[in-house]
Order: sequence, then structure tokens, then C-alpha cells
Amino acid sequence: MKNTFLFLALFIISGCAMAQELRVNTYGGYIFKDKVDSYYSSSSYFNGQIQDGFRWGAGLEYHIPNRGAIEIQYLRQDTSAPTTYLDTGFQGGPRFTDFDMAINWIMLNGTRYFPVSEVVEPFAGVGIGMGIFNVSNPDTRNSSSATKFSYNIRGGANFWLSTNVAFRAQASLFSATQAIGGGLYFGTGGLGAGLSSYSSLFQFGFEGGLVFRIPGS
Repeated sequence: MKNTFLFLALFIISGCAMAQELRVNTYGGYIFKDKVDSYYSSSSYFNGQIQDGFRWGAGLEYHIPNRGAIEIQYLRQDTSAPTTYLDTGFQGGPRFTDFDMAINWIMLNGTRYFPVSEVVEPFAGVGIGMGIFNVSNPDTRNSSSATKFSYNIRGGANFWLSTNVAFRAQASLFSATQAIGGGLYFGTGGLGAGLSSYSSLFQFGFEGGLVFRIPGS
């Protein structure tokens, strides 16, 4: 999946080099908490919550006249995930750990704009790509990571402050299917320890940022 996505990204970048209009979108905003849990059995389960926090990033957007836009986007959030878990490989009953977590999104987005004036430019869009999850256990200093298929939906508006600069406001929902797993993340890191079930991640947030239209593009 990584190789396929990188090929598509390079193809879009090469197309952007010849585009009539290029924009650089910047992002920063508040992401809400999301509960993740899975009960594989009475002796194998985890129950946790991805904490809220700040997410930031940027995107390069190629506009197709009268059709919409294609964007390559990168976003990152550093957060934590307090989690209670139990597995048949553990001794002594349920355990609790506040895991350190970094979430990276690399997305290929399609966006449709609906300009209502020279100032206000509403939009809606969807995207697919990769969610890259890095988790570390502060108690044992073990860490793990994985890459999962992801998608997003979003909507909002650009408010043009000048010919080449706009303020962007949007709401978005990001999801990584079967992204959070006991065997992958929520365990001690010891051999043979971990669950065999997964929980999908859904992150809703409000974001703002600046949009820069590249002059002469």
C-alpha cells in the first residue's frame, strides 16, 4: 500500500508542476477524544481512549478548472491513550497504562469548491490514504508502529483576505479501519502477549489555517 500511495503522490506532484493554479494549505486545530475498545473474550480485552489535542499539518493542492481540486496532505497529532487491558498471557489481572501516541496521516484528498463570491469559497471533500501510528509504553519503554488504510471527509470554507491569501475553516472526520489492536499496541511488549482483535479509530475535529495561492502557477 505504501508503494502504491507513493506512486500516486509522485504522479500528482509531477502534474502540479504544470498546473495553472497551485495552493499551499496549512492546518491546525482541536481534535476530540475517541474511545477504542475490543472484547475478544472475558480474559482478552482492552478499553481505552485516544485523548484530545492539537493536530497540525499542510497540503499541496492542484486545482482543475471547473472540476475541483486534488491535494496531497500531511497531518500529525501527538497525544496519549490511557488504557485498561487484559490478556491470557498476562499475570496478575487487568493492567492500566497511559500510552504515548503519535498519529500521522498521509492523505490524497479530492475537494469540490462552490465559490459564492470573490471572498467566500465553501467546499466539501473526501480523501483516502495512510494512517501511521506510533505507540510507546512509558512503563517498559517498548514501542510499536503500524500503517493502516485510512479515509476522511471534510467540509468548510475559505475566506479570501487578499488575492493570494485566505483563512480556512473546516470540520473533518478521519478514520483508520482496524487501527488499534491489543497485539499491535496495547500490551507489555513481551513475547506472546497481546490481543487478537482490533478497534477502528474515528477522530472528529475543527481546524483552521491559512491558504496561499502560488502566484504565477
